[in-house]
Parts: sequence; structure tokens; C-alpha cells
Amino acid sequence: MGSQTRAIITVNSRSLPTRRRYSLAHEMGHWHHHKGRVLYCGPGDVEAPAKDALNPERQADDFASDLILPNYLFRPIALKLKKPSLALVREIADEFEASLTATYLKLVATDLFPLITVCHGPAGRRWFRSAPSLPGWWFPRQDLDSDSFAFDMVFKNAPEKSYPSKIGAGAWFDFRNCDRFEVQEQSFRLPNSEVLTVLLLPSAAIQ
Repeated sequence: MGSQTRAIITVNSRSLPTRRRYSLAHEMGHWHHHKGRVLYCGPGDVEAPAKDALNPERQADDFASDLILPNYLFRPIALKLKKPSLALVREIADEFEASLTATYLKLVATDLFPLITVCHGPAGRRWFRSAPSLPGWWFPRQDLDSDSFAFDMVFKNAPEKSYPSKIGAGAWFDFRNCDRFEVQEQSFRLPNSEVLTVLLLPSAAIQ
């Protein structure tokens, strides 16, 4: 809620500290970009990667990402990663006091690795974000393949794995001849019971 030169930001005190921090930065993004506009921002609008780049909620998310995970600090750390495993990215998230989701989205945006993050719930794919240089045919399927570990997490309540699993690309994509590729898959559970999967594509994916 804001008027002229003053605003009040409220966050859910029962949320995780990283969520509260991100929500605060998100609302500051609205104040920076959209002062004077009438907007309603609910819990589902914060950290919502499905939004297009010109959407006010996406703009506020990008502001929050740059504030909490500034490029001049984040990129040098990311450049030292040989492979963006869940364990290593979780260490970076802890260092910046950021959520694992926000940290992965920032890593995808840096375009240093052929990465795709995909969020699924029981009803199917909720959203995904790809590294900017990836060709458009690397478009994740709407459904979850029963061979994927993410399927076991969503529908069988399987625990998180500490290491990535290799799987045929056909379990995640359906473009022609995708089965000749192999991808690495690693998933973790989100606070809302959805599952976020990080797919590391082969280097041939960007050729």
C-alpha cells in the first residue's frame, strides 16, 4: 500500500526467512517500477517465473533478484562452478540468504550452463525457465514421465536425491530425435508441495 512518497509493505511472518526477504524485495520492486499504478500483488504473484518479461510481477521479481543476488557478486561465484549440482547451488543460496528457487533462476539467467528449471504439481507443468541461449525446441513436456525421478517425488512422495540422475531426453522433451540425447535431472520439493526440477542438458544442446 503506497501513496506519493510513502508506502507500507506487509509480509507473512509465518513464511520462511528467505521468502520474507524476497517478498520484501519484490514489493520494493513494485515501488521502484510501478509507483502511482494500482496493482494487487498476492502470494502467488511473488517469484512467479511463468510471467512474461513485461508483466509487472515479473519486473518486480527481476528487481528482487538483482537486489538479493546482485550480478557483480553472483556471477564470479557461478563462474567457479564446474557443474551446478543441487548441493553446490544450495551453498550459494545460503551465502546470499536467498531461496533455492531464486538462486537457480538467477543461475539460469546467467546463461553459463545449458540449464532448464521446471516446476510441476499433480496437475502437470506449472512453469519453466530456460537459459537464454538454448534453442526453442528444448521445451519441456506438460506431463511428467513415469520414468523421471520428479514423477516419484510428485506422486509417490519420494525423498530428495543428493545427486543428479541421468535420463533419456525423451522423458522431458518431445521434439524429433530427442531420444539421442541424455540429460541430468535433479529435483527438490518446494514449500507449496510442488517440485522443482533442474535439467542439465548436454553441450550439444546449444549447437
